[in-house]
Amino acid sequence: MKTIDDLNFSGKKALIRVDFNVPLDEHFNITDDNRIQGAAPTIKKILNDGGAVILMSHLGRPKEGPTEKYSLKHIVKHLSTVLGVEVQFANDCIGAEAAEKAAALQAGEVLLLENLRFYKEEEKGDKDFAEKLSKLGDVYVNDAFGTAHRAHASTAVIAQFFPTAKYFGYLMGAELNNAEKVLNNPERPFTAIMGGAKVSDKIDLIDALLDKVDNLIIGGGMAYTFVKARGGEIGKSLVELDKLDLANELVKKAEEKGVNLILPTDAQIADKFSNDATVYNGANDQIPADLEGLDIGSESAEHFAAVISASKTLLWNGPMGVFEFDTFAKGTKAVADAVVVATEGGAFSLIGGGDSAAAVSKFGMTEHVSYVSTGGGALLEYMEGKVLPGVAAIND
Repeated sequence: MKTIDDLNFSGKKALIRVDFNVPLDEHFNITDDNRIQGAAPTIKKILNDGGAVILMSHLGRPKEGPTEKYSLKHIVKHLSTVLGVEVQFANDCIGAEAAEKAAALQAGEVLLLENLRFYKEEEKGDKDFAEKLSKLGDVYVNDAFGTAHRAHASTAVIAQFFPTAKYFGYLMGAELNNAEKVLNNPERPFTAIMGGAKVSDKIDLIDALLDKVDNLIIGGGMAYTFVKARGGEIGKSLVELDKLDLANELVKKAEEKGVNLILPTDAQIADKFSNDATVYNGANDQIPADLEGLDIGSESAEHFAAVISASKTLLWNGPMGVFEFDTFAKGTKAVADAVVVATEGGAFSLIGGGDSAAAVSKFGMTEHVSYVSTGGGALLEYMEGKVLPGVAAIND
């Protein structure tokens, strides 16, 4: 793996693809800066070498070109504080201003380009657009794991313009090394915890994991598809009726491979999708027609926690319930607590980005697990065995 440790950046301008797609509140304040903190060591290494840094990223999903809401100018002040350097800003990612500011950049200085996705060419993987970006720097560094599964101009196509000068940043290196540790060298028992809304989002991952894990815990909304497939009554709970046969197939496959597939037995049953719903704990296969399950129940939480606590390798992707509502966060919190206990006991725990990362952050547990991935979708695809374009482009 070619990382930035293979090069001294003195006198060089490094064009770095980072993932600064951070959440902003209505006043444009950053509410979670994990992705900025994650990229900081790569940026600082290059600056300390005596190099200059040009940062490119996307923010959100702008539909029609430049949009105030999605401008990266909103993060300049905070980024400057994190890096300890006054970050310069270009109001475009290509064009005269970007070229002039990049050309004038001195050693130890940082330039942030405007949102790449203000151009449709970015997501289309347009070669001409990638070439324009490439002219801004001498060396290309990809440190954006969160977009590594996309063949976009700045994440994959651009690498061809740096045939001998392309590297992984520290964050990308850490993401790949930690994923490999879980995939190919897990200490056993190895337990995967899958949650979230839909089975269809995780089919390929579950299928791939059945060849690797000892225990597979399934919670969240997706669990009700399995319960329904077994003939249970799930009321108004989330379900994918077209995936009932698939759920039964996965259960059968787990049995054939000797994997302990664990489903919830009870639920927090509510009269409405709200934090102030009337709630009781009951069997999740006997939910009345006008009610719905919004979290795993106390019995399931205890069972899951016992399995997790006894594990030596843990992969967690997806919450156990609607954890954004405190009323339905107990199941996800119980899983998070158990993962922390196992980690403190010597287990390796990989938290799979997205809602799982948000959950451990909400509960103040980010520092108490082994690794929190910054790329939900990218990690899932990597775990499924797919080739990530952003990784292949550096390795070629």
